[in-house]
Amino acid sequence: MKTTKYLNKEEQELIGSFSNIDKKNLKKPSKKEQLEFKKAAKQYIENETKMNIRIDPHELQVIKEFAADAGLKYQTFIKSIVHKYITGQLVEKRTK
Repeated sequence: MKTTKYLNKEEQELIGSFSNIDKKNLKKPSKKEQLEFKKAAKQYIENETKMNIRIDPHELQVIKEFAADAGLKYQTFIKSIVHKYITGQLVEKRTK
């Protein structure tokens, strides 16, 4: 299992649990289930708010490199950082 330094223990366990699933035994969701999944995904996307920011090109390049190392798109990586910060999972490092 490939892990990255950006995943916490719970996230690593979740990824690990997927590797233990026998995908041959999974059944295709019914048409009704598929419609429910699509509806839930659409509602989730509609509830998100877009945000535009200006960022130094060098900083963006570094963010993209970190995101690639984490196996994420850079927008998803930034969203993850913001989420972790506001939930207290990511804290500012003190220099003194």
